[in-house]
Amino acid sequence: QAQLVESGGGLVQAGGSLTLSCAASLRNFSFYDMGWFRQVPGKEREFVAARSWWGGSPLYADSVKGRFTISRDNSVNTVYLRMTSLEREDTAVYYCAATKRGLTTNPIDYEYWGQGTQVTVSS
Repeated sequence: QAQLVESGGGLVQAGGSLTLSCAASLRNFSFYDMGWFRQVPGKEREFVAARSWWGGSPLYADSVKGRFTISRDNSVNTVYLRMTSLEREDTAVYYCAATKRGLTTNPIDYEYWGQGTQVTVSS
């Protein structure tokens, strides 16, 4: 059964850093494009970053470019999101997602989702 489990969220001060992990129980994980999204109450789920299965240049939302880095380790079926210079506006539940439909920023195109991990940035 396909499963994605996020971890690493928590409370951090503005300017601090966190690294999120997403462990995937997916057959042929290395062939899935992986993405990170975030959501705050009352708003739509927002694209954060994505990385293709074969490597290549990752995609980032403008709001996180230069601060966040997505990476993956196919040997342990895990994708990471390294977040630095965190801002209060980064407070959200962060979700990882997987798709074989091609690298995309559209959440509709992702087939599998984790339960999310809360990131709270305090000033």
